[in-house]
Amino acid sequence: MSESFENNLKNLEMIVEKLESGQCGLDESLKLYTDGVKLSADCKKQLESARQKIENLSDYIGK
Repeated sequence: MSESFENNLKNLEMIVEKLESGQCGLDESLKLYTDGVKLSADCKKQLESARQKIENLSDYIGK
């Protein structure tokens, strides 16, 4: 089961903070970046799913 949107966003924010700190070496930075891209994609999918549900509900209510 995937993490909640909120947990994914929190983890993504932590990754950004670590990368912006400049304290990571190249290998760790690449791993963090890769993890961040995956989390970002998961967040995007979750937002799209929520948008679709809202749209479906709006269509249902509008009938």
